[in-house]
Amino acid sequence: MLASATQPSVKAELKAALWDMDGTLVDTEPYWIAAERALVESYGGAWSHEQAMQLVGQSLMHSAGILQKAGVGLGKREIIDTLSAKVIDRLRVEVPWRPGAKELLDELHQSGVRCALVTMSEGPMAREVVASLPKPYFEFLITGDTVSQGKPHPEAYLAAVERLQGADPGLTADHCVALEDSVPGVTSAIASGVVTVGIPHQMPLPEDPRRATWDTLQGRTVADLEALVAARALANGPAQAALLGQAN
Repeated sequence: MLASATQPSVKAELKAALWDMDGTLVDTEPYWIAAERALVESYGGAWSHEQAMQLVGQSLMHSAGILQKAGVGLGKREIIDTLSAKVIDRLRVEVPWRPGAKELLDELHQSGVRCALVTMSEGPMAREVVASLPKPYFEFLITGDTVSQGKPHPEAYLAAVERLQGADPGLTADHCVALEDSVPGVTSAIASGVVTVGIPHQMPLPEDPRRATWDTLQGRTVADLEALVAARALANGPAQAALLGQAN
């Protein structure tokens, strides 16, 4: 269909994929939970699966505060460093990739779609995971220690979009797809305005028409992400047409 004065053309183009790490790219949650349990028990406390699930997708500072309430007698920074060191040790033995993640990442790379990692894990851990990949898939990393407000706040995703715009001023949130597994992560991505896919893993995600939901990344392709961007452009079309009409 040709664009008209009341139906402006909308360029639907997938320009970037923004990847969460823990639970989406790699299955590190069991490593975190084991480290949390060991730390709480070392202070004579108990750490249940339900308590561990409350920390999934949260910023490390928030999680450290919860662990303090569970009886860990360390400062937040010490808690973060202790947990991170244990998880990094496990990653150096084995990086547990999520099904389909590496395959989709490789196809995006071959298709020329820019990729960034947007994680609440800190730089040393994120770099450990990225270093184990066979190619330089990620253009840059936004990590928990580079933002002032962690997920579910949108700062991390807004920062990623801003970085991408440095080399492509025409890029907007509508050209970017975020891949997330947790409620805080999905909330962050949606609030930033990027197209969002939830791939629930440790915890279910509540129904939300503002995002797509996939059971797994296994078998998913660049074409699937492009379809989501096209759907966003189609949905935005009537709104843009209405604004154009008001301007005229």
